[in-house]
Amino acid sequence: MIDYIIVGAGLAGCVIAERIANTLDKKVLIIEKRNHIAGNCFDEKDENNILIHKYGPHLFHTNNKEVIDYLSKFTNWDIYNHEVLCFIDGQKVSIPFNFNTISDIFPESKAKLLEKKLLEKYEFNSKIPILELKKSEDEDLSFLAEYIYEKVFVNYTAKQWNMKPEDMDGAVTARVPVFVGSDNRYFNDKYQMLPKYGYTKMINNMLSHKNIKIMLNSDFKEVCSIKEKDFYLFGKKFDGQVIYTGQIDELFDYKFGELPYRSVDMKFETIEKEYYQEKATINYPNNYDFTRITEFKHIHPVNSEKTTILKEYPQEYKIGQNTPYYPIFTEENQENYNKYLEYSKEFKNLVLVGRLAEYKYYDMDDIVKRALDVFGDKIK
Repeated sequence: MIDYIIVGAGLAGCVIAERIANTLDKKVLIIEKRNHIAGNCFDEKDENNILIHKYGPHLFHTNNKEVIDYLSKFTNWDIYNHEVLCFIDGQKVSIPFNFNTISDIFPESKAKLLEKKLLEKYEFNSKIPILELKKSEDEDLSFLAEYIYEKVFVNYTAKQWNMKPEDMDGAVTARVPVFVGSDNRYFNDKYQMLPKYGYTKMINNMLSHKNIKIMLNSDFKEVCSIKEKDFYLFGKKFDGQVIYTGQIDELFDYKFGELPYRSVDMKFETIEKEYYQEKATINYPNNYDFTRITEFKHIHPVNSEKTTILKEYPQEYKIGQNTPYYPIFTEENQENYNKYLEYSKEFKNLVLVGRLAEYKYYDMDDIVKRALDVFGDKIK
């Protein structure tokens, strides 16, 4: 009765399930340990009638037309350009650091000099990773890099990752750039928008097919077992493919040890006023224990006398106690993951895809593209 098992009802698993059901006309069973679909993209209306993102703000942005065309089969869109402020020395300024930020913080003569030197060295509207700028031999650019590093980067990184920036993979540090221009948008992609009725509705539309069955509140190992490199579903050998999007170390019973993650304690609050802050997200790198506050009415406008905010408190991931959000990218952790990856190749009908299964950070558009590619390359 079941041709494919997909573990995890997040974006990766749901894209592949939709493709299997609609293009192969095969039957899919999705097994999800949470009580809802959509993974970390899950959103719902709260008691204030505000659409909130339960696992932190998810802002869709991409340059990939293929991804847009695919997702547009399941949703209409609202244009949304995300802007972020950062609380530095008592004032709120735009980030990524750009010409407007420089002008807000430094005296006019200093700001003009810094703009001039950035334009002389780097292309207009380009993004320069802060650690690259720190290598500059120019005294003024070195000063700017050190300022941003100390005021924005190092303490935020310490809170978010509990690590020094120099100890992290360049893919992470590159996400905190200096923008050589005056665009206050947090992202600069060609397409920046939100599903009109939310991510959960979009993903529910993906899964609305007679060939797709979903088991919520179900741990994979309550339903399936592994014996001598074979998978068993309800005690019977399963010869179809297993597409696994969960934690790879958990799948293999931590055979090579735990892969570390960072988690976040999400604290939602109702505020008795129409709006709480100027923009959707304000970062707090140096003050308070939380890293940022997001106000969802800026993202999904609604008439309400109250507003909902989210404070994010980074914390260590502990198995069974909280949610693994971010793989921690170090050389040692990658080597450990590679042991799991090599071991997984001994399972002929196992396909790994997604942030937890691949121990890799994906933006939403990247994971949709990855899922489409995996379906095309590996799903029989």
